[in-house]
Amino acid sequence: MELFGIAAGQLGLFISFGLLIGTLFGFFGMGGSFLVTPALLVMGYDSTTAVGSGLAFVFGTSVIAALRHRDHGQVDYKLGLMFIVGMTAGIEVGKGVVYYLKALGFADLVVSISYIGLLAIVGLLMLRDARTESSDDDGSALAEKFQSIKIPPMVSIKGGTKVSLWVTLAMAFAIGILSGFLGVGGGFLLMPAMMYGLGVPAAVAVGTDVFQITASGAFGAFTYAQSGALDLTIVLPLLAGSAMGARIGAGATALVNEDDITEYFAAMLLAGSAAVASRNLGNAYDMGVFNQLSKVLIFGSALLVSGAVIWASIQSIREDEPAESVHAAD
Repeated sequence: MELFGIAAGQLGLFISFGLLIGTLFGFFGMGGSFLVTPALLVMGYDSTTAVGSGLAFVFGTSVIAALRHRDHGQVDYKLGLMFIVGMTAGIEVGKGVVYYLKALGFADLVVSISYIGLLAIVGLLMLRDARTESSDDDGSALAEKFQSIKIPPMVSIKGGTKVSLWVTLAMAFAIGILSGFLGVGGGFLLMPAMMYGLGVPAAVAVGTDVFQITASGAFGAFTYAQSGALDLTIVLPLLAGSAMGARIGAGATALVNEDDITEYFAAMLLAGSAAVASRNLGNAYDMGVFNQLSKVLIFGSALLVSGAVIWASIQSIREDEPAESVHAAD
């Protein structure tokens, strides 16, 4: 049985996956394409369709979560606009690289290997920082280095610091190139860049990231759609599921400890890296078990981490209830 040109079972899978990704997006400030694009790759879609559809999903989900983060006061609009400008230019460059590699016949391989490396490196660094006492000092030292580059004009950002407009634009441009190349909204790089490079508080980094993803995701999806590399039978069911999930995840950021956010984030990146690596092994050696493992890693990690986010939020609410009762009794 098919609905809207897609098998009913696969339609249900995409809607369910969209719900999980929406929860993670609202919580981490990422468009979810850092999992959606690898998921489409392991399901057999070609690299350009996976990248283009991932960016379209980024745009649709980000609109929902951005409104929620705005309500919590977690958006730095000036910083977001700087990243929008820099990333928009970078995405066009990244897209050009993908199509050049596709013409040479290397796009799928290079995109997959890039995913494995970037997700693993960023995930391991963030996991290390979350579990070591020196993480705050290391992050502060890196932020101080960027803030010490005083090329005018200097711009005030939330958190009480000032950064150079040009340094911020250069950072955004570099992330934009990777965004257009890998089909992501840049969230899995932009969130740590804001936190460790600019010294932005985690909750504000998430909210600002969501805000800029709305623009960069729209631009990226539009450029790929013009080339016919956007499959609405993938994007629409994913968006249907993510609409509710994004609101749940955004609300959870006000309840869960910042260290927990970092650890959950790192776990998702490592799972995505392992999934794409497993898929490549399966294709290289014609071993179906690795292809199945890659799907389990992608969908299983999304389920486990989104469940952990919701559970941590419930626990936080329960811990607050006794305190509120005591205040009410006083």
